[in-house]
Amino acid sequence: MADAPARQSGFVTLKGNPAPEGAAVVWFKGSGGRELRACAAPALSATKPRGTVIVCPGRTEFIEKYFEVGRELQKMGFAVLILDWPGQGFSERLLDDSKKGHIDRFETFMGALANGLEELKDRLPRPHVCLAHSMGGAIALAAIAQDFVRVEAAAFVSPMWGLKSKFFGMSYLVWAMRATGRSGDYAIQPGPPEKFEANIVTHDKRRWELQRDLIDAAPDLELGPVTWGWLGASLDILATFTKPKALSRVGIPVFVASASEEKLVDNASHVEICRRLKDCDHITVEGAMHEILMETDDRRAEFWAGFQRLLKRAGI
Repeated sequence: MADAPARQSGFVTLKGNPAPEGAAVVWFKGSGGRELRACAAPALSATKPRGTVIVCPGRTEFIEKYFEVGRELQKMGFAVLILDWPGQGFSERLLDDSKKGHIDRFETFMGALANGLEELKDRLPRPHVCLAHSMGGAIALAAIAQDFVRVEAAAFVSPMWGLKSKFFGMSYLVWAMRATGRSGDYAIQPGPPEKFEANIVTHDKRRWELQRDLIDAAPDLELGPVTWGWLGASLDILATFTKPKALSRVGIPVFVASASEEKLVDNASHVEICRRLKDCDHITVEGAMHEILMETDDRRAEFWAGFQRLLKRAGI
């Protein structure tokens, strides 16, 4: 069981997981007037900021899980923005049952990203670098490709650019559930709490336990399995990536890290999309599971080395 949380400026802080220096919560409006939460942390050098890294978490994730990443980025000279997506973290949930992992369409996520950057533009020095994980990778790639946002470079960690084939076999069922008004129903029923020994996201027990400890401290952070609406919206956005010229506007330097022990997203989609991007460095982190940034130090180091190469290519 986690220690009692210290709520400082709207964050849940635990011993050993401090917020980035100077971090503050900012509330802003999403589509439909939803209240959304963001974390804005300044560069450690106010006079010579290197730019801003925009952290786009994955499904079920929230700001506090990325405090370590935020502190590391500050040490590199960056200001940091971390988002709670609509329906996640302390941002306003979309259904009465707040535990359902739901979204109506990915444009809601993309609009939240654009609104947050506009709301905070005076705090976020350029150049802007996107750092996106899993579902956040689908949101960020679509937002960049469709001109919702403008960034100078982008790093993707196990991006959700394709789902495992079992989900695509459900496409007709997804359509039927949405057509009959059951978008808000669970597509996968909640199960018993996961144990570390059976997890499929990281080999690092301390980092795996952090998310559980934060949820123990603040149960409102928890998010359960996906709804049919989320699954349908995901299939919709992924289908856009396969269209001819869909990625033709993505001319910025890109870095993609895939996990060799991936069990959630389709690594073949990384190969295909990287092939179509104009300036892309793609690596596979051997021995890593899905959450590379929550992995063991040696596996994380491989990602950060690639991130530094990205910055050099982008002249940042």
